[in-house]
Amino acid sequence: MRKALCSSLSLAGVLLLAALLFAHSAIARVSGDSEYSKAQTYSGALRYLRVDLGYEVVERDPDAAYLIFRYQLPGQNKATATGTVEIVDADGHVKLFVQIPTMPEYHERVLRDGLVRKLRDEYGATPHRPPQPPPAPPSKKPEGDAGTD
Repeated sequence: MRKALCSSLSLAGVLLLAALLFAHSAIARVSGDSEYSKAQTYSGALRYLRVDLGYEVVERDPDAAYLIFRYQLPGQNKATATGTVEIVDADGHVKLFVQIPTMPEYHERVLRDGLVRKLRDEYGATPHRPPQPPPAPPSKKPEGDAGTD
């Protein structure tokens, strides 16, 4: 009886672990920061996917800055998975998100890193500007001093 209980618990643990791993990969996406404008990042991503990697881009929207593409599975000639690249302008910073839901996360990281490298190669290093201090409040002239002489 004890052996059967341990076996059931082990099987349940393995199934739970497998479910957690599968659920994580289904919703995972890799993000990164772009030092370039939203338009530059989108344009670079489109060229990277179509020209550099030879992937088919099945849907694109430059205004919303997203791309849906067919990811070529490594080592398999005709097998593909669907992936997305999204570029978002958030508070003056451009973020990019890469997602290939059916693949392990490292595929997304490799794609993101390649895109960031391509942007830097094409557009050069961006100058790092120190943060600007907030503007000084406007000075008030004392009341009663109308400037008469």
